[in-house]
Amino acid sequence: MPQRDYVKAGRAKPRPKKTAPPPKNYPWPLMVLAAVLLLAFAWFLYHLSTRDPVAIPEPEKRAAITPQKELPPKPKAEPYQYIKELENKEIQVKVEELENKGPFEMYCGVYRVEETAEQLKAKIAFAGYPSTVRRIEGKNGVFYRVTLGPYASKRQAESEKNRLNRQKVADCRIAAI
Repeated sequence: MPQRDYVKAGRAKPRPKKTAPPPKNYPWPLMVLAAVLLLAFAWFLYHLSTRDPVAIPEPEKRAAITPQKELPPKPKAEPYQYIKELENKEIQVKVEELENKGPFEMYCGVYRVEETAEQLKAKIAFAGYPSTVRRIEGKNGVFYRVTLGPYASKRQAESEKNRLNRQKVADCRIAAI
């Protein structure tokens, strides 16, 4: 039994190539108009270059400007003394301002449904930070707050807050406990 070439039989026949249409008549009137305009523009430029410049009449009353030949004398002493004062100035810092205000905590969200709070806690855990969900009973019912911390300094809390913002996990706020 002879073999049949099914692949060749299933191929579509190649399309015949289209030839370019014969060139049409050029728009002779448009080409003549463009040439006339080009020549007119060239004549206009030549005409401008051969004309004598028009003399502009001088105004009768012209303000006399006299240039100063000498600079004013330098002052004998510097009138401002703050530059010398700032060079020798010492700043006193109180120790109470440098002490920590207390431990800090980050609040990342408050939800009415505990499952939603647990989902945010899971997102934060995948980012690498431990968080807790706290139940809060208020006037309007029960809420669930997602918190991180406590942190010894505000700088630590700010750095973790910025990392969470860069990872687009949560937008948290920092508060002192």
